[in-house]
Amino acid sequence: MNRHNQSEDSPSLALVTLVVGSTAHKREAAIWATIANNPRSNRQLSDDAQPQVGLILEGLPDGKSDNISPQLSDTSFRIQRIAPGCLCCTGNLVLRVTLNRLLREHLQQIYISIADASHLDNLRLFLSQPPYDAFLRLEADLVA
Repeated sequence: MNRHNQSEDSPSLALVTLVVGSTAHKREAAIWATIANNPRSNRQLSDDAQPQVGLILEGLPDGKSDNISPQLSDTSFRIQRIAPGCLCCTGNLVLRVTLNRLLREHLQQIYISIADASHLDNLRLFLSQPPYDAFLRLEADLVA
């Protein structure tokens, strides 16, 4: 499958939002607020047969994250936590494995929460090149 042969509205492309912020709590709060206020996300969550939203959360929760979104069911999401560290400087291996697993589930939206925004451009470049360019469409970053 080649992205260049698909329309921009192709349902097979997962929309990806990179989320940056100073703490895990702020990043996760921004994600939950975006999901709760986005009509597209709400339609995706209404189909409880299969999760449509994936989250890759870098770093450990700070203990405040559990109370952010009690109204949203955990079964509505595919949530993966990865160890903190620069995703581009570590060769992207952990991100690559985690992202590949999520892509097999044909999610419509993926949020990638990163602790350090200093290499955000490198991460965007990585996600926009093959093989990911055929499966992902990068959206505007979310700053928490």
